[in-house]
Amino acid sequence: MKAVIATGYGSPEVLQLQEVEKPTPKDNELLIKVHATTVNAGDDRMRSFNVPPLFWLPARLTLGFTKPKQPIFGMELAGEVEAVGKEVTRFKVGDQVFASTFTENFGAHAEYKCLPEEGAVVTKPQLMTDEEATTLPISANTALFFLKAANIQPGQKVLIYGAAGSVGTFAVQLAKYFGADVTGVCSTGNVALVKSLGADQVIDYTQEDFTKSGKTYDIIFDAVGKTTFAHCQSALKRNGYYLHTVMVLPEIQGRWYALTTGKKVIGGTAVPRREALVFLKELVETGRLKVVIDRCYPLEQIVEAHRYVETGHKKGNVVITVEQNNVQ
Repeated sequence: MKAVIATGYGSPEVLQLQEVEKPTPKDNELLIKVHATTVNAGDDRMRSFNVPPLFWLPARLTLGFTKPKQPIFGMELAGEVEAVGKEVTRFKVGDQVFASTFTENFGAHAEYKCLPEEGAVVTKPQLMTDEEATTLPISANTALFFLKAANIQPGQKVLIYGAAGSVGTFAVQLAKYFGADVTGVCSTGNVALVKSLGADQVIDYTQEDFTKSGKTYDIIFDAVGKTTFAHCQSALKRNGYYLHTVMVLPEIQGRWYALTTGKKVIGGTAVPRREALVFLKELVETGRLKVVIDRCYPLEQIVEAHRYVETGHKKGNVVITVEQNNVQ
């Protein structure tokens, strides 16, 4: 089968389309024929190894010192079940599914991927395309995870920084679903998009610094990892939450912030769970959550997709489509 292999760390050119062995499902696994996947900021960071100096050694230990231990990236997919192991009961051949590969050594940037039946795998909404469904397991799940971690409540004032990105576009809609008053922060060219997603107010960060307006928020959600708690805390209410999708925060540091400022800081990784994906699927099916797709690339153009994601200016999601050529 075809798969995109990261031959090392560096520019998008380290990615090469190669022929590799097609996987065989274990007794508890599904073999999924991949129809669509994504390139997200996490894929970009793994490839470029753009991590803070403090996390250089832990990241190398986890991902690999000289080159990635798991050379096929891709954290989410949508596709069709082609085969099932003998112990599988929840799925059958032909089922249309979407899934996260985050805890399964990634691997979605390929024609096929095996995943455990009990993993974050869910049947796809009937009226949803593969390109739309593949964006839910990471980007939408991340938005949901952080908003729930902040115990979002109706009537709260929530600010989404990076509201036009893959996580941000979902965060705006989910915060509105939970009844919040939502302010989106984005660049000039994305103001109309963020308004169309339901934001009550939109701030153009090229024209205004939201921390200097005098307004305060119950939740400040940095969905792109470009702010700091120090910069934002003056705009955060006491007992408010500062959420950061990129920062990995030691527990003792979080407790120190809460003790000294009365404000809570949550950073880290949102691990996808099946229950969350079922919830997101239901929102899509009932028209309360829509997907924003910026560009679609075929698997053969994944280098170009990485180049685009690397600019940091994508609107919503960048999707990769995968066409199989009668793989044996």
